[in-house]
Amino acid sequence: MRLCLVEDNAVAGLEPLTLTRPVFSLLLGSNTLGSKIVKAFGVGPGPNRRGVVIRPYLAALQQALDPQTPVNDRDWLARGPVLAVNSRWVPPAKLEVPNASTPWVGLCNGQPVCALVGPDQAIGLESNNAGTWFDEQLSRLGGVELGGEWIERPWDIVVKNADHLVRDFNADGKVGLSNRHLTTAALVGPANRLFVHETARIDPYTVFDTTNGPITVSAGAWVQPFTRIEGPCFIARDTQLFRANLRGGVTLGPNCRIGGEVEATVVHGHSNKYHEGFLGHAYVGEWVNLGAITSNSDLRNDYGEVFVPLGGDPIGTKQAKVGCFIGDHTRTGLGSMLNTGTVIGVMCNVLPAGPLLPKHVPSFTAVLYGKVAPGFPLDQMFDTARIVMGRRGQVFTEIEEHLYLDLYEQTRLERERAFQRAHERRSDHWPVAGRPPLNSGQGIAGV
Repeated sequence: MRLCLVEDNAVAGLEPLTLTRPVFSLLLGSNTLGSKIVKAFGVGPGPNRRGVVIRPYLAALQQALDPQTPVNDRDWLARGPVLAVNSRWVPPAKLEVPNASTPWVGLCNGQPVCALVGPDQAIGLESNNAGTWFDEQLSRLGGVELGGEWIERPWDIVVKNADHLVRDFNADGKVGLSNRHLTTAALVGPANRLFVHETARIDPYTVFDTTNGPITVSAGAWVQPFTRIEGPCFIARDTQLFRANLRGGVTLGPNCRIGGEVEATVVHGHSNKYHEGFLGHAYVGEWVNLGAITSNSDLRNDYGEVFVPLGGDPIGTKQAKVGCFIGDHTRTGLGSMLNTGTVIGVMCNVLPAGPLLPKHVPSFTAVLYGKVAPGFPLDQMFDTARIVMGRRGQVFTEIEEHLYLDLYEQTRLERERAFQRAHERRSDHWPVAGRPPLNSGQGIAGV
């Protein structure tokens, strides 16, 4: 079986997380959406086995990151039967794959998520027509329900993350820690829910609490004294914890620096939250730096439904606990206070202002004196990215620079709308002097 991971137009609903990466690269549990699909169908590596169909502006970067996998390659699609899979779909833990000898369409909640087709159908597949293409295959072949879950909004990942941490841990089957680690760490809860790689460094006065779920500490990780880790939790390779308090449902990508309190949060690789502060029910991209005491609220003070301004327009989440969603290469200053359901785009500079900061911060902007404002010049942002990545032995490449130049134009309208709204709200409009509007939704952290 040849497998093709496909993006559809609905990936826009996962911005800013999907602005800089294909949707199959988003983390859920201890691995990516794409790796879950590949594992479910049992498709091995190799250029003849896997391909991807993604948004064209991401193609060059994806090809550089994974040169063995064909990207938007019609010739590859035309070489034989292909199983095309929508990358926003998470397969069930035990997937029953239909007979691969004839074409078929798989469904999740009645909607097509994958289709096994011949080359004559496969060559018509593109990211901008993927939704229509899957519907056409369903009308032509009929469908069989496979189960699983859809990922439609950023908070879907946060809500599902704890369950997938448990599922991934059980599937991996890795349990145990060395005698060296047993001499320095304290364990609360079942020992069969803890895995610490032999190369990880666990300093004294570290507490692992597996009462509510499993914990994985990957190769090269370093856990400093007075850190408490509560499961379910996954700590990727080379990540360092500094007197951190990790509560349940946390996934940390590779080479992060994390301190303070973190709960029910996904952090991609190479991001820093070194100092104190609360980060909860959030999703943070790569190369993000959260300044000391930066904290986010994840609960309204009236305990109501949180609305998230995706693209500037408020979207209901049907959730009471929603934190923040932060794009790649964004930085916050000392003491920044983020409101419940805040969305911050890529390459933003957020500076504190005392009160809670704006909930919608478009890509390539700044927050100054509590208002959204034009950001630094692109050349300056790129120079900063080079410095930041160089500190971790990586390079901000020409391909990445072109990607961000493209994104700058793609997000121009969103910025202009935000500037206009900020201009129209130069002063706060309270219905009664000194009192905020009823149900204003201002947040409280970690309650």
